[in-house]
Amino acid sequence: MLIFIVAFALFLIIGIPIGISIGASAVLGCLTLGYPMVVIGQKMVTGIDSFLLIAIPLFIMAGNLMNAGKITDRIFSTAERLVGWIPGGLGHANVVASIIFAGMSGSATADAGGLGTIEMEAMTTKGYDREFSGAITAASSVIGPIFPPSIPLVIYGSIASVSVGRLFLGGVIPGLLMGVALMILVGIYALRRKYERTRFSFRLLVRETLRSILALITPLIILAGFTTGWFTPTEASSIAVFYSLIVAAVAYRTMDWKTFKKSLLDSALSSANVLLIIGSSTLFSYVMIKEGVSRQIADFILSISSNPMVILLVINAILLLLGMVMEPGAILTLMLPVLLPIVKSCGIDLVHFGVVMVLNLMIGQITPPFGVCLFTVADVGKIKLERLSRSVLPFIVPLVIVLFLCTYLPGLITWLPTALMSGH
Repeated sequence: MLIFIVAFALFLIIGIPIGISIGASAVLGCLTLGYPMVVIGQKMVTGIDSFLLIAIPLFIMAGNLMNAGKITDRIFSTAERLVGWIPGGLGHANVVASIIFAGMSGSATADAGGLGTIEMEAMTTKGYDREFSGAITAASSVIGPIFPPSIPLVIYGSIASVSVGRLFLGGVIPGLLMGVALMILVGIYALRRKYERTRFSFRLLVRETLRSILALITPLIILAGFTTGWFTPTEASSIAVFYSLIVAAVAYRTMDWKTFKKSLLDSALSSANVLLIIGSSTLFSYVMIKEGVSRQIADFILSISSNPMVILLVINAILLLLGMVMEPGAILTLMLPVLLPIVKSCGIDLVHFGVVMVLNLMIGQITPPFGVCLFTVADVGKIKLERLSRSVLPFIVPLVIVLFLCTYLPGLITWLPTALMSGH
């Protein structure tokens, strides 16, 4: 058993991709513990054999189509006209555009890699510090998997057997709170550094809104669909792909055949990576459960306190640390079999816990030294990782405040799904 845990840690330290690290160490564990070889294939296939998980490659593809079809350009232009007049205008536009894009893709890396390029170029051209531009781009990108739709919430719903529609609605208020908290900090920076802002023009706002209206209503279509029961979250992902393709190729005419093929390839590679992580993590979790490691971790957490508030604090601390070094999908698949029995025994609502868990893991995506979104933003923005890591630290503070508000005020998460989906 020790060999399999040490092997996993060693693989991560030497830089082997997370999916391979998890899979290779789990296979090593099965071999050294004498498990039948057939278990390896069975558990990995079982981990991804879910109708609900079809939504993952489709939401990834929807995000790629929007980036490739230049839909993100129009979103940012509209956001700039809407909030660009506030001190730190382009920083606020960065956040608002990320909230809008979050309602389409559900991916932090899609936001950071696609929309982030446009945002950072616009900000640095107008005199904003490159490090500040990169920091707010990274921080706002993590709204993507909180505001619906959300790829990590799909994974959580699949493993925990929780309504994904309720999880999506549970993320609306926390996503908006994250945006407001980041905008407050942007405003403080802007007043101190006297950043430029755009003069408000109602005429230009109306013009940009009309130019972008087909893109802007996408989140409303998705939200309205599964709130009213017209379609499931999985069906919503296919509608998002179809709608994005029609808007980019037919309405805006910003996508050609070559761009479409590249979007397909990028989506296939990203989806394969995510699903490999889920399948490998399922096998890893199976070995942990069989060998009693999961039970030992659960006993350790429960030995600290039986108070649900204290347990949530301990879980948050553990997840924040894990989020710094691992991919969210892997943490969800590995840790949920450990955490769900604890959460259920404490009477914690699973929708509440799911959104809190994903919000926690998203903060880890921008936490130095290994936050995945930091690497993405550093690459697209041509910023040294060390400088970006220092600049992003202040932006983690408002996100952590929102995390603790959502942790200890569950109504912020559960009110909207209860109000809108009480009959579903």
